[in-house]
Amino acid sequence: MKLNLNIEPLSNWLQPTNEKKPLVIAGPCSAETEEQLLATAHLLAKTGKVSALRAGIWKPRTRPGEFEGIGSIGLQWLKRAKEETGLKTATEVATAKHVEEALAAGVDVLWVGARSTANPFTVQEIADALKGADVPVIVKNPVNPDVSLWVGALERINNAGITKLAAIHRGFSSFEKTAFRNEPMWELAIQLKTLCPELPMINDPSHICGNRELISYVSQKALDLDMQGLIIESHIDPSVAWTDAKQQVTPAALSDLIDNLTLRHHDLQTPELVDKLTELRKQIDKLDDLIFQKISDRMKVAEKIGEHKRDNDVTILQVNRWEEILKNRTAYARALKLDDTFTEKLLELLHNESIRRQTEVMNTKTATEA
Repeated sequence: MKLNLNIEPLSNWLQPTNEKKPLVIAGPCSAETEEQLLATAHLLAKTGKVSALRAGIWKPRTRPGEFEGIGSIGLQWLKRAKEETGLKTATEVATAKHVEEALAAGVDVLWVGARSTANPFTVQEIADALKGADVPVIVKNPVNPDVSLWVGALERINNAGITKLAAIHRGFSSFEKTAFRNEPMWELAIQLKTLCPELPMINDPSHICGNRELISYVSQKALDLDMQGLIIESHIDPSVAWTDAKQQVTPAALSDLIDNLTLRHHDLQTPELVDKLTELRKQIDKLDDLIFQKISDRMKVAEKIGEHKRDNDVTILQVNRWEEILKNRTAYARALKLDDTFTEKLLELLHNESIRRQTEVMNTKTATEA
């Protein structure tokens, strides 16, 4: 099912400074002082690689007592930065009052944060305040991995008459501790792009990574997945930043990062390349058919196992057998150069479906019982 949004192309309201470079929105996590914001803005503008200056004016913090943003005075700093550098400006809004003040100050782009996206009441309040405005709005994914909440926020903003609309992929909260601050869960971003292919998507590697070391890697992967741009936190001196110091980069480091990114073509450029890709895709199609045939055969055997367990009053779940499958199949898959995580997820899907089918069999009476 496709998502029906009335949106304008990203090129209508925000464009990269160079067609050979990605679209970049950059600036400090928080506007701390007028001097800090202006100095950072001038250095970013000097790179010639940034299309808009971002800065948090109001900061929704997890706990009270932390720095919650400089407040409305920061909007005047953004305005001055725009006047002096020519950069468009962007900031987060989380209430109707934020929207009204940001629009009055001439902020060019507004974004809805992850915490706000997770709350439909908050999103609707923001949407109501946006009615009648002609301003671009970009919507971050919710903190939790729920594409429906993301879609709902986009729909609410779009229903308010906002057609200059984009999504920000900033990763999702997860109980698993990995190298990332927020798990990318690329498949969820891909799911949204599949629902609405015309919706521009901007990646936020700063919040995905939580540290500056991984930003380049995540940025390149985002571009390879056909995302239209990046929003990256940049501070004149990250070591003294009041918020999220570890994930901010200097303007000079940002410039180097952008230079080392590869911007790939959206489409193949010659008939020969198209023909080659078509042939390879045909091979994939044949292999997929074989895989599904084998999965179907596997499930038929699982049902026979279920019948055998039912007829002999044996429980469905056999933990020792499951551990044996995990150990042996993962070792075999590793020898075939398959990733362990992928193998485990695939085996879990197969195992869960086998249990589901065996459960159905176990709860079906035999001919004798009937």
